[in-house]
Amino acid sequence: MRTKNSIRNIVTAFSVNLLSIIVGLVVQAIFIKTLGVEYLGLNGLFSNLISMLSIAELGFGSAIIFSLYKPIADKEYGTINSLLRLYKRSYSVISLIMFIIGLLIIPFLPIIVGDNTINGNINMFYLLFLIDVVISYVLSYKRSILIADQKNYLINIIHVVYFLILNSIQIFVLLNTKNFYLFLIMKITIRIAENIFITMFVNRKYSYLSNKNIEPLDDSIFKDIIKKIKALFIHKIAAFIVLGTDNILISMLFGLNVLGLYANYYLIINAINSLVTQIFSSVVPSIGNLNVTTDKNKKFEVYKNIRFINVWISIFAATSLFIVMDNFINIWLGSKYLLNDYILFALIINYYFQSTRLVNLIFKEAAGIFHEDRIMPILESIINIILSLLFAKMFGLIGIFMGTICSNLFLQIYSYPKYVYKKLFQRSHIQYFLENGKYLITFLFILFVTYILANVVESNLINNIIICLFIPNIIMYILYKKSSEMNYYKNLVYKFYKKWGGIKYEKS
Repeated sequence: MRTKNSIRNIVTAFSVNLLSIIVGLVVQAIFIKTLGVEYLGLNGLFSNLISMLSIAELGFGSAIIFSLYKPIADKEYGTINSLLRLYKRSYSVISLIMFIIGLLIIPFLPIIVGDNTINGNINMFYLLFLIDVVISYVLSYKRSILIADQKNYLINIIHVVYFLILNSIQIFVLLNTKNFYLFLIMKITIRIAENIFITMFVNRKYSYLSNKNIEPLDDSIFKDIIKKIKALFIHKIAAFIVLGTDNILISMLFGLNVLGLYANYYLIINAINSLVTQIFSSVVPSIGNLNVTTDKNKKFEVYKNIRFINVWISIFAATSLFIVMDNFINIWLGSKYLLNDYILFALIINYYFQSTRLVNLIFKEAAGIFHEDRIMPILESIINIILSLLFAKMFGLIGIFMGTICSNLFLQIYSYPKYVYKKLFQRSHIQYFLENGKYLITFLFILFVTYILANVVESNLINNIIICLFIPNIIMYILYKKSSEMNYYKNLVYKFYKKWGGIKYEKS
């Protein structure tokens, strides 16, 4: 059942995010043509400011979901109801705190936004962003039981309907009114409808949630949640500083127009990253279940197999993005929206480190390792801010991304080997460095070979896509065809075809 749910979650997550990428590209192109690149920069800036407010959530959702794994597996319905009641009450308070903090930011918006020619009330635009996120927190707590019960695919199916309706309406608004206010109001309205539907769906699927006689939560569970929240709060702050401040720094140092250009690259890279993240995040509940039912050797075997496919996908995606990006943006929006190749290279290196840390993140989250490494995010944040500002003064726009790369390396070099590799699997730091160093060298080699071949032939979108489809994957297969991880996936494919393809299974 664990494998079946993981496959369902992965397939639906991949499908939903692929559709999101396609529709998102259409909406962004229409957005730029109707409102302009400066509005696009403002949209990205406010999205990041609002993500900062999620710090007030304190990581409560992750802590609750982790606490739900065991009672759901053991069918402890009373504990589940107690946890969800705590979740609901806490999120009501959190939403109010977020709204108040959000209002306190308004006086500083002129400094953050900088000089601009936006035709509209910037404070009102920001307020609509704020209302959107606050409402989403008030209504979203019932999702947690579907996630903890390994039913992410149901959320994905509902979300894709919401997403299609929202973007259809927003495209209509942009083409017919060019009204940014209405664009944002439609987003709020449809989000409310989606959350109400999910709440009604969960109430019908889990009938025991209608029980009104809810007991107080066990004190030991509550203390464990509070302990995790204290650590997750630090992680939340660090995540925003590392991932959310780039837009703010670009806006303050280089202006909304430059931020708008970066937003196009960010949309594509983040879309691919979200696609990969959703695939691997879909197995978190199953790994949470694995952690409470399996020994460390089995866990490490699963970890190695997931890490291998994570690295393969990351290498393929990063290489493809670097080779195809300029051709794609040139066709999609035009040559005036291109950034230089050095900036693109920095973005791709940063993407590789972001993407390949996924396997460590999902095992850390599924194992509930939040408290032990609570200091690491603070150090990562300090490194990111100081180096981004320093490098931005020295090298310009590319310096901001160089600072983010350095902070990413800190986690890869120190935090993950200590708090995941050694703690969960009792493996040595040296083994971690050798394995991850091997993968990094593989990536740089594949990127170099693919880049050379792409420059030998005529550079156009179709040729580059064909090269990226074959070269990275062929090289990965040749290099790792005899590895235990590759053999695992070979056998998985053979078994699949034996069951569904009507062929005889012969092990080589």
